[in-house]
Amino acid sequence: MASSMVRATVRAVSKRKIQATRAALTLTPSAVNKIKQLLKDKPDHVGVKVGVRTRGCNGLSYTLEYTKMKGDSDEEVVQDGVRVFIEKKAQLTLLGTEMDYIEDKLSSEFVFNNPNIKGTCGCGESFNI
Repeated sequence: MASSMVRATVRAVSKRKIQATRAALTLTPSAVNKIKQLLKDKPDHVGVKVGVRTRGCNGLSYTLEYTKMKGDSDEEVVQDGVRVFIEKKAQLTLLGTEMDYIEDKLSSEFVFNNPNIKGTCGCGESFNI
């Protein structure tokens, strides 16, 4: 039994500033309101799931879908009563991203303001990291 134990050492570090961790995904009030509105008509769904798929001329594209439960490897973000689940494949690409909902005269859409993106296609639907 002693051979299966692992030792760990703890050291106090002085004069080290603790850095806040970046949230996996933050939602603007507009995105929170829109998700609440969309889920109001779907009482059996608990939130929305964000993922990425290989698509478009620049590599990756976001996907959004309703979900009835949290997947085993999903990361859950709860903000203002809204639950957003991030698929495992999308977790690193979305780190520090802000999800917004924008509505104008011609369109309405969710917009991901992602600081990790290195390039996008001309139409803005696909990106690369």
